Amino acid sequence: MDLFNQKIDPHKNWLPYQGTVNYFGRLLAREQADFYLHRLLETIEWRNDEAVIFRKKIVTKRKVAWYGEKPYAYTYSNTTKYALPWTEDLLALKALTEKETGETFNSCLLNLYHNGDEGMAWHSDGEADLKKDGAIASLSLGAERKFAFKHKQTGEKVTLTLEHGSLLVMKDTTQTFWLHRLPPSKKIVKPRVNLTFRTIVIPRPGAHVATQP
Repeated sequence: MDLFNQKIDPHKNWLPYQGTVNYFGRLLAREQADFYLHRLLETIEWRNDEAVIFRKKIVTKRKVAWYGEKPYAYTYSNTTKYALPWTEDLLALKALTEKETGETFNSCLLNLYHNGDEGMAWHSDGEADLKKDGAIASLSLGAERKFAFKHKQTGEKVTLTLEHGSLLVMKDTTQTFWLHRLPPSKKIVKPRVNLTFRTIVIPRPGAHVATQP
């Protein structure tokens, strides 16, 4: 099911069941989106992503960065990252996203895809560090890319196109029942920056807080 050509309703749930996905369309005007794309490309501390699969270290062409209000430890793909302090640009985009969605976030994982050769395989963001069933707000800058969901049991798929400056929110039981991916495309030659604002669970008083070694 391709949703791109349908009228955008930010309150509509694009998943047929067992989860909630809202697509807000373009949150930023083109001039704003262009500005922030270039700013983030130049100022974010990008690093090639790493994963440990079957005890083998994999380094991706795609680059990532992890920021937050504290040096939160975030573990996925058997590797751990520690959040860098917010930049002014990220705080501005976080405030805009929070105002639009009514949600609050304390961290952001950024991905840089240099072109359509780089994508993301099927996965769900269900790490223990994240707030269970919490909202994940995905802000897209740069090349328009297809984004797909697949139900873990039925295999039913939902696909939409994420525009330059657009916002998508996944919440409730989406990560429990659905996978998502960014499929590669040889037709895309421009970069895309994706900001996923998240909520890391803050440990209870007295519990150990991971700090950067």
